[in-house]
Amino acid sequence: MNPELLLILVAYLCIKGIENIVSLVNLRHISIYGHMVPVGFDGVVDDATLKRMRDYTVDNGRVDFVSSAVDLVITIVFIFGGLLDWYNAWISAQGWSLPVAGICFFLFLSYAEFILQLPFGLYKTFVIEEKYGFNRQTFPLWLADAAKGLLLTTIIYSLLLWVAFLLIKAMPSNWWLLLWGFMLFFKLFMLYVSPYVIEPLFNKFTPIEDKNLEEKIKALFVKAGLSVSRVFTMDASKRSGHGNAYFSGIGHVKRIVLFDTLLEKNNDDEILGILAHEAGHWKKKHILKRLVVMECVSFAGLYLAWWFMQSDVLPIIFAVSEPTLYVKLLLVGFCGALIAFPFKPLFSYSSRKHEWEADGFAVELCGNSYGLSRALVKLGRDNLANLHPHPWYTFLYYSHPPLPQRVAKLINAPCKMKSPGKDLK
Repeated sequence: MNPELLLILVAYLCIKGIENIVSLVNLRHISIYGHMVPVGFDGVVDDATLKRMRDYTVDNGRVDFVSSAVDLVITIVFIFGGLLDWYNAWISAQGWSLPVAGICFFLFLSYAEFILQLPFGLYKTFVIEEKYGFNRQTFPLWLADAAKGLLLTTIIYSLLLWVAFLLIKAMPSNWWLLLWGFMLFFKLFMLYVSPYVIEPLFNKFTPIEDKNLEEKIKALFVKAGLSVSRVFTMDASKRSGHGNAYFSGIGHVKRIVLFDTLLEKNNDDEILGILAHEAGHWKKKHILKRLVVMECVSFAGLYLAWWFMQSDVLPIIFAVSEPTLYVKLLLVGFCGALIAFPFKPLFSYSSRKHEWEADGFAVELCGNSYGLSRALVKLGRDNLANLHPHPWYTFLYYSHPPLPQRVAKLINAPCKMKSPGKDLK
């Protein structure tokens, strides 16, 4: 193994080691402190619920740890063990055109990844989620979802890769800039069509039946200075007992989607609190800011990909005998992920900062923090959230502040006079 490849392998092992150590520390942390009831959750979360929260987090964490170990071994064998060279040579020997060869190269890898992760997905759904009363999905429904997901992956990957390799072949000096523009257009296009084309493939969306709640929601968004076309209920209970809500689409097709499980467990004030938080993301332009940042990262990443692909340095380092464009692209992506790892906490911190701002906006919009704080307590209880994540785990992974921190801050808001847990059952 050449020195450069050894250095990359060491960097990869260090990153995976950090991730696994942080995950193990997080599991140990909840096993020690998982019996403690955070401020605001008193009267809602009892000892039995705390034990279920701890066990649910630990069970999922153990599966994730095994999955990560399998991924580590497969990656080392494939990238560093010579299997990549064989696979690249096999694809190249088929005599396909560049777009077809490139599409097959990446699609076959995505299918292999799906198969390798399949046992873990099935175990989580039909063992862990079933054990804790969340799973409501039958195996035929799971199979149908998986088939639809694979079909969508095939179509979207094929389109993007076909355009990418056509541009690489036709415009070797400027393909990165044109591809960046195309991908930006494609993302915006998908935001528009997803509510009407993609999402209905997996769930049924119906106009909210509670017209009184719908009027309250629309009045809330008028007050926020936002326009929403429709308010829908999604049949989430067909698959899971978890509750949530989200915005879908952009521009004039923007709409609110409420899980039916959320409507079952929360009153109007709590739902309005959740939606006021989501409105805060739009009003504070968090979505736009994230899009701009990600597009800047994409712009720089594609330029670096173009720069590195001008030479055969990466195939030489990784001992790939035939430096095809698609193997270069894969190696650039792999090395780019290693370089980007130190920036992961920065993106997590930025996301958590946006969540704090959205909470603050929700308090101002509703005139109180009671609805949102009660909703967060219920979501934590009903979804068996980890109420005691280790600070390292939060630092590295959490896009949202831990629930106890959010609830405590809401309790201490000037307009908040009592703990949300006192009157919850």
